[in-house]
Amino acid sequence: MENHYRRRRISLVTVVIAVITVIVINYGNPFQSLTNPAGSSSVTSSPAIAALSSLSIKGRAPKTDYSRAQFGNGWKVINGCDTREIILNRDLTNVVLDQSCNVVSGILNDPYTGKTIQFSRGASSSSAVQIDHVVALSDAWQKGAQNITATKREELANDPLELLAVDGPTNLNKLDGDAATWLPPNKNFRCQYVARQIAVKQKYQLWVTQAEHDAIQSVLASCPNQPVPNLSFNANNSL
Repeated sequence: MENHYRRRRISLVTVVIAVITVIVINYGNPFQSLTNPAGSSSVTSSPAIAALSSLSIKGRAPKTDYSRAQFGNGWKVINGCDTREIILNRDLTNVVLDQSCNVVSGILNDPYTGKTIQFSRGASSSSAVQIDHVVALSDAWQKGAQNITATKREELANDPLELLAVDGPTNLNKLDGDAATWLPPNKNFRCQYVARQIAVKQKYQLWVTQAEHDAIQSVLASCPNQPVPNLSFNANNSL
């Protein structure tokens, strides 16, 4: 009888190992952190206020020819997982994944409002949490993205530096606003928010308007040591 139970335990361990192996082969390492991936040296961790001074100040270019398609055909797929699911997995806690690499449920501590949001995947519920482009793509288009390659624009639209999981209705209120016209209602997050915008614009050679520059400078006056974040995908990042 003891040998029988030992064989059952060995069989169970073998099955578990096989399942984990299949997941890793198909989706990459599901436990890999995106917090500080390798190969992201293009954005420094210097104070944001200093990085702001490195950005050019210009007026908006025309919005002519702008469309979402200028930044790629939707979310990019990396190791079988699209960018939206990767960011949800990064930003939510207590995440549950299905076998198709989708985030089924989780909890978001929303940086834009400070609220706690219970996320549940579904036709009528998924929009409660949206993935925000910190620098709105139409804003990027009018401030330099027209001048970079289509490949670089697709990279911008899928860069984790540029993306945050946030409260859906608040994201809709933002539309394509820059820091001069929109800031997160959660004032405790504003320093991090504008620092992230600076990092994105620095990385992709985008500029700011004078009003935008002044608004960012005003926010950073209360947090002069706020660092510029440093996040990026490398070829092996996945869920």
